[in-house]
Amino acid sequence: MGEHSVAISTPASGVLLVDEQDSVLTSLAELLSEEPYHLYLAHGSAQALELMAQHPIDLVMSAAHLAQMDGASLLARIHQDYPQTIRILLTGDPDLALIVKAINEGQIYRYLSKPWNDQEMLLTLRQALAHQHSERERQRLETLAQTRNGELRALNSQLEKRVAARTAELQQTADMLDLAYEELKHSYATGTELFSLLVNQRLPPAKQTNRQIIELVRAYCRVHALDEGSSRDLAMAAALYNIGKLSWSDSMMRSPADLMHHHDRELYRTYPKQSESLLMTLEPMQDAARLILHHQEHWDGSGFPDHLKGEAIPFGSRLLKLAVDFIELQRGLILERQMNSDEALVFIRKYAGKFYDPQLVEDFVQVCAVYLTDVTLGDPSVKVLGTRELQAGMLLARNLNADNGMLLLNAGKVLNLPLVDKLIAFETMEGARYSVFVRVAQEQSGSEKPALAP
Repeated sequence: MGEHSVAISTPASGVLLVDEQDSVLTSLAELLSEEPYHLYLAHGSAQALELMAQHPIDLVMSAAHLAQMDGASLLARIHQDYPQTIRILLTGDPDLALIVKAINEGQIYRYLSKPWNDQEMLLTLRQALAHQHSERERQRLETLAQTRNGELRALNSQLEKRVAARTAELQQTADMLDLAYEELKHSYATGTELFSLLVNQRLPPAKQTNRQIIELVRAYCRVHALDEGSSRDLAMAAALYNIGKLSWSDSMMRSPADLMHHHDRELYRTYPKQSESLLMTLEPMQDAARLILHHQEHWDGSGFPDHLKGEAIPFGSRLLKLAVDFIELQRGLILERQMNSDEALVFIRKYAGKFYDPQLVEDFVQVCAVYLTDVTLGDPSVKVLGTRELQAGMLLARNLNADNGMLLLNAGKVLNLPLVDKLIAFETMEGARYSVFVRVAQEQSGSEKPALAP
């Protein structure tokens, strides 16, 4: 094995393999023999727990079906007693109930199928242990920073202000976690939001979507006074709509949908069904699971998985589709180029009647305009024009960027005719079509935009 492979995992990591079949343990041990791991083999759950108590174990990979205690229960026990140990489930058949149990109770990092692909197995273990090593290093540095707070107090006033700001930020985070914990005790729906962290842990912060989608559908429910049951189902669906992506590779989870090759695209089209299957065994989640199943249907019937059309698509699925696409367009998960919020709404309006419920689109745009501070499209004084519609004296309401992300003009710029001509020439040269957000005179725009909600 090359030096690069060793570098991405924790040196001398303790790895425990649990299976009742000697042939499986032998194959795994042979596959991992050249890795920088201390390997421990257990022929069942009882021996596995003994080894956990005797040795420092960084990662446990357990078979799903064990005689005394199934793999999901074993991993749940290990999660309770050794929360820092990474847990992976190895299953030979698609037992969805067992996988759901492993996810909910064992909070597994990933599950793999028998027979396994050797390279996928090696890469999964290396990535898991590298992630653990990074997290431990983060915790070590955080602890070290806390022990030196006393020394920092002796620094100059500028450094003291930075430390105070950081302390306030950490306190605010702690207060939010306390509030989330209190809500969790009183609401099953709130609990589903914590499960959504399973997906978010696989994504960098810039690609995470669930929290923003939850907040957006809740805002819509408040504005349109949806009943408590519908609001709860929508919030749970927003929290777990992409849980079926857990078995994907990290690179596929980060890739825009329109750049996926044939095999990945076929796998992508199965994720609503996979998400629904994982949740249907939980009775309180069944209505939310149905919304998830159909949230990639299109108004014209060209979506998936069932090619539903028009009002045959559940209302909650149509709303979830709008919220998911609005956020994922801004995260670069649908198209290669990341859009800003206004560009995402222009895209949604463009495909009203094709992808989206045309009557629902305008309601959705107005909710975004009121509840999101970075949306100008709902402001009646802001118009979206092509470059050939621009006139001298117009004021840019948003930054104008080229398709490659380069900033062309800053918001607040007053247009003149030479500048408009240059924009048209540049657009022609690039083969692009720009949507320019301009602000018109107040007397032409009607009433002012309503105040933004906090």
